Amino acid sequence: MSQQTPNYTFALIVVFIVCFLIGFITTMNNSMIAFCSEAFNLSAQQGQYVNSAFYGAYLLAIPFSLLMSKIGYKGTLILGLAVAGIGFVINSLGISAAISASANVYAVFLSSMCLVAMGVVMLQNVANPYVMVLGRPEKGAFRMTLSQALNSVATTVAPIFITSVILAGETPAPELVPAPFMGLGIFTLLICLILVFMKLPKIDEGAQSKEYNQHPAEKSSVFAYPHVWLGAVAIFMYMGVEIGVPSMLPYRFQKLGIDSSDVVTSYLAFYWGGMMVGRFVGAGILTKFKPRVLLSSCVSLGALCILMSLFFADSMFGIWLMLAAGLFHSVMWPLIFNLGLMHLGRHTKAASGIINTGVIGAAVLMPIMGAVVDFTGVIIAMCVMFVYYAYIFWFCNWGSNIGLSDRK
Repeated sequence: MSQQTPNYTFALIVVFIVCFLIGFITTMNNSMIAFCSEAFNLSAQQGQYVNSAFYGAYLLAIPFSLLMSKIGYKGTLILGLAVAGIGFVINSLGISAAISASANVYAVFLSSMCLVAMGVVMLQNVANPYVMVLGRPEKGAFRMTLSQALNSVATTVAPIFITSVILAGETPAPELVPAPFMGLGIFTLLICLILVFMKLPKIDEGAQSKEYNQHPAEKSSVFAYPHVWLGAVAIFMYMGVEIGVPSMLPYRFQKLGIDSSDVVTSYLAFYWGGMMVGRFVGAGILTKFKPRVLLSSCVSLGALCILMSLFFADSMFGIWLMLAAGLFHSVMWPLIFNLGLMHLGRHTKAASGIINTGVIGAAVLMPIMGAVVDFTGVIIAMCVMFVYYAYIFWFCNWGSNIGLSDRK
């Protein structure tokens, strides 16, 4: 007789809460670009250093995944929350001290957010594979898309947090940051403390693979699976798509003669809101359609939205088309991850770190796009996004199958 499927409901709820926190912190950081650009009088390229400082921490994704193999999912969750919370507290105290000493406040902000990002990387490393293994493999894409839908609820709230809590009707200035960031730090550390006393199930991915009649990983190392590395590149490219829209939005508004961080940040809520709706709808669609079909369709429609927005570059209609791309960007992350983590068995944890390394795409691609804005304008910069779309489409339909066709 087959064993009864374990009840992973409580563990999934914990991971969904963590996904919410990841989404909130990540989007809040990106939403600070317009704030920092105005507060520190930055060029487009300098403003994108907010992305570099945050997403550059994903270079540590592989070392952190090796650490996760040692201390497990729960240990990594606790450590990640602790590091992120401490990073917020240091940011708050550091900015206050830098203002008092007339030091470089922007440098303090960037370095502190890099520490916050290290905690987020640990949480990201846990969230994706943990959601995949907390249930039957064939429902992995559904669970991951649902978790990202809750992540998107947070991404919708984050810009509102910037405008209503940090800005609160004031002109952007460094003095507005310390108090809200201290609150975020304390909140994150409280979640960390609560998690210490919770019990979460331990997962043996290799045994689970056999239990669900999947072929266990036959190769000796995760580094021998091409689809994992190609998945990391797909995430690298995806970051140029997901973060490209909100990062380029301030410059699209400037093209219309609107140069207000408050206005730009308020419109970001529509983009992240579209991603939230898209992920909830996508989770439903995945009950009837295969992940590759949905991902291919969304890549094509997202690229079409961006293309059409360029034809209406001098009107608000172009802005709305740009924001509408969020509906189709919504499911790309979970589906790319799902394809990259397929059929890995005991190598799942390590693979998560490799694929998460691709998030540095936001740290690399955004300053490049910012430089293109400075030298040629935002329209040319956005044309670069079609390279990202093309690679994701290739990975979905061909790259994600490389090295898997020989499975017995």
